[in-house]
Amino acid sequence: MKHLKYSFFVIIFFTISCKKIIAIDPISNIGVENFYKNYEETKVGLTGSYNGLQLPLETEWMLTELRSDNTKQGVPNSSASINVEFNELDMFTLNSSHDKVYRYWLHTYKNIRSVNYVLKSLGLIYENGSLKFTEGSAKMTEAQSNQLAGEALFLRAYHYFNLVRLYGGVFLITTPVDPKQSKQLNRSSIQDCYQLIVADLSKAKDLMSPASYGAIPDADRGRATSWAAKALLAKVYLTLNQKNLALPLLDDVLLNSGYGLLNSYSDVFSINNELNKEILFSVRFKAGGFGLGNKMANSFAPTSSGNAVINGDGLGYNFPTAELDGNYKILAGAPVDQRRDIAIGKYGSKLYVKKFISPVLLKDDAENDFPVIRFSDVMLMKAEALGFDGPSGVAMGLINQVRERSGAANFVAGDFKTGFYKYPSDASQTNAVTDDGKFIAALFNERRLEFSFENQRFFDLLRSGQAIEVLKAHFSTEFPTHYKSIVPAITVVQLQSNVVDNRMLLPIPQKEIDSNDQLKITQNNGY
Repeated sequence: MKHLKYSFFVIIFFTISCKKIIAIDPISNIGVENFYKNYEETKVGLTGSYNGLQLPLETEWMLTELRSDNTKQGVPNSSASINVEFNELDMFTLNSSHDKVYRYWLHTYKNIRSVNYVLKSLGLIYENGSLKFTEGSAKMTEAQSNQLAGEALFLRAYHYFNLVRLYGGVFLITTPVDPKQSKQLNRSSIQDCYQLIVADLSKAKDLMSPASYGAIPDADRGRATSWAAKALLAKVYLTLNQKNLALPLLDDVLLNSGYGLLNSYSDVFSINNELNKEILFSVRFKAGGFGLGNKMANSFAPTSSGNAVINGDGLGYNFPTAELDGNYKILAGAPVDQRRDIAIGKYGSKLYVKKFISPVLLKDDAENDFPVIRFSDVMLMKAEALGFDGPSGVAMGLINQVRERSGAANFVAGDFKTGFYKYPSDASQTNAVTDDGKFIAALFNERRLEFSFENQRFFDLLRSGQAIEVLKAHFSTEFPTHYKSIVPAITVVQLQSNVVDNRMLLPIPQKEIDSNDQLKITQNNGY
């Protein structure tokens, strides 16, 4: 967007014995008239765009998990500027000049620009709602061009899907533009944004190789695939309430992709088991002093823990809520939900996000990849697309498969509310899911537990239509132990009054509006 400086380091990933080996070559700022000339240059440029996925993740959790009922700012009486910013997001009191709202926007558009350089070099343009190949500057075989174009389209769609869900209608930039040109582009409608996203993913799934998980060459692991594009497109369709379009895509992935559930939930996130068959797509990180490590480990580890949790201490960001912790069934003497101890740790009296913490030699340099699409997500999306089909139906069977992998037992006797059990298939049993309302509650609670801290909860609340109701209940539940101590003081009624439809969208960053002297950029309602 406007007044941005674009430069990046191109990162080439090679997989040898399941280890990431990285060569780093700097590329200086590229002028709008200069594009990649051949396959190798274009592939290097595209790999740089994969690297560009990392920076948005540094703030994405603040705009998603923190604005849901999953996490909170952990020091309610703090006056530190960063904690004040967290409170503003958490309590929906932010204004359009919020720094983290702008940072996410800035980093995302920076990488969209990098992706657009690749697509321009390949001659792929978006006009009048559709994509077409023209003569590009990069010379290569058709197969090479198709694969690179498919990957680039996936990355662009991924970014715009996040932007439109967070900000509403945004600026659709589909080709590299200079600052002067960018000032002539106004916000597009939400409908037009989704039209681009669907077009990009529909084309991407057809251009990329349909190789199943086991047939993907080692050198290509970690890159976008046709299966990842189909799964993401299915989520787009679910967001648009077009379940009939999502279902065949999900069935294709479930039946033909070669991906599947791992036996152990902990293995999904192990740094010794990256790119496993449950991960359809992840944002990759590499420890070792390359400047490519994951910062979440030190960011999420508890403050003043020294080296007890992670080398270099923690910042104590992104604290789990007590209500999320209580939703994991871990009562002694009953079946327990094994996901809890993978997701949440405890240091002293404080809970912390544990899922992305691994040993580090250097601060802010963890190995952990960040999952974007997992096979369990595809399974639960199919359940969502099917809708409730009875307590013994396919949809409930999918939910139970996900639960069983994490330790759920068949319910025979005991307390279903405290032990971890599969939902009964007999409608006559008390704990069976027997109507649409109970099904939606069971499905989205399962998604909450399965994908905790993976930046999905806020979007799930929006998609399920539960956001306002759930967030108001969240403030009421957490008020006595947390929000009551917020400085300056705020009442539960004031907190709940902030949760309105207008505030479900973030503001367009004020810097974008103020810096444009050519067009009047409209702000989202409520800011």
